[in-house]
Amino acid sequence: MDFLKFATLLIFLVAYILMVGYYNKKARIIWAAVMALLLLTVISPMEALFAINGNVLGIYIGMLFISEVFIFSKVPDFLAVKLVNKASRMSTVLILVAVLSGLLSIAIENVAVVLIVAPIALALSKKLEISPVPLLTAVAISSNLQGVATLIGDPPSMLLAGFAKMTFNDFFFFDGKPSLFFAVQIGAAASLFVLYYFFRRHSKPHQQFEEARPRSFFPLFLLLFLVLALAFSSFLDPEFRYMAGLISMVFALAAVIWYSFQNKPDVQPMLKRVDWETGAFLAGVFIVVDSLIKVGVVQDMARLISGFTGTSVFFTYIVIVVASLVFSAFVDNVPYIATMLPVVYQVSEIMHVSPYLFYFGLLIGASVGGNITPIGASANIVAMGIAKKEGHNPRFWEFVKMGLPFTIVSATASSVFVYLWFA
Repeated sequence: MDFLKFATLLIFLVAYILMVGYYNKKARIIWAAVMALLLLTVISPMEALFAINGNVLGIYIGMLFISEVFIFSKVPDFLAVKLVNKASRMSTVLILVAVLSGLLSIAIENVAVVLIVAPIALALSKKLEISPVPLLTAVAISSNLQGVATLIGDPPSMLLAGFAKMTFNDFFFFDGKPSLFFAVQIGAAASLFVLYYFFRRHSKPHQQFEEARPRSFFPLFLLLFLVLALAFSSFLDPEFRYMAGLISMVFALAAVIWYSFQNKPDVQPMLKRVDWETGAFLAGVFIVVDSLIKVGVVQDMARLISGFTGTSVFFTYIVIVVASLVFSAFVDNVPYIATMLPVVYQVSEIMHVSPYLFYFGLLIGASVGGNITPIGASANIVAMGIAKKEGHNPRFWEFVKMGLPFTIVSATASSVFVYLWFA
């Protein structure tokens, strides 16, 4: 192994370990790694600039602004109460709250969804005089599962789209086959049995919630038109080069303008709430992964995996899914997915098979694996933090008790669906 390859691998591993221990400083850590790579001339400043996928960043930043105005409009609260009030039994209500968080995560970032749904979960828990931890756990894990159903749901989906040049529509149908959206819905449907098992005891009728009037339905229509625009852009930009990011930023600008008229016109509160750190983190991840590809580390990892799994597509697929589940239970899935996408592509090249089976298995495993532990995903950390603020002390194994069976059932159902269609 030559010096540059060894240095790049060492920088990557040190950064990864530091991000596990200091998750809140992940952007600083990844950019320290970028600076080290630049100083060692592993990658030039121009190469680093071109390594950043502006289309993916445009979608992510754009969706952050749109999510903020959607929350501000109080439409999610209105829809949540409408849905919950239609159920007759409390057990059904608890499951519906989890389902609602999943549905919102199809188009809204997971942490934002937890913040939207948490007040309802807390109110229900107080009515039942039970700990809110199980319901908040269900809210978080349901949002994590559905976040990968579409291009705009969560950063891992955006990373896949950017790497594999998948359009918005490709998440619904790919090469004439039902794609990730339907795989996730199969997993979500299967996981309902797990949720029912945990909430089945709460069978008494529930009291109706008072419906809150939304400030405006404009953000809802903005979100719906964005989805339509992204679907249409799939035909205009089939290589996923620039249009989805551009459209997202245009809609974000419209959202900011609308918000400024509603908030006298002070946009500072919204600008402070937007997660700029994750945007910077994503940009740094692109550069680090490009460096790993450039020096040949990715190719070495691919040869190692294919040497272990041999020529069996099924065994390779299982290894990718299971390894992703285990890794993502304890570490952030964004750098993991960004690193492994080129690796599984190289594995597919060695095996002379289509990479999409491995791409989809990687995404499902890495995204759902975060549901196993309370530290596996940002949404989990936020949900448990809310429980702690309410005076409860959520235990690690209390989360795992629901998260592990939920993960096993949903990941199995989704990955089997993908294998049957794409193997």
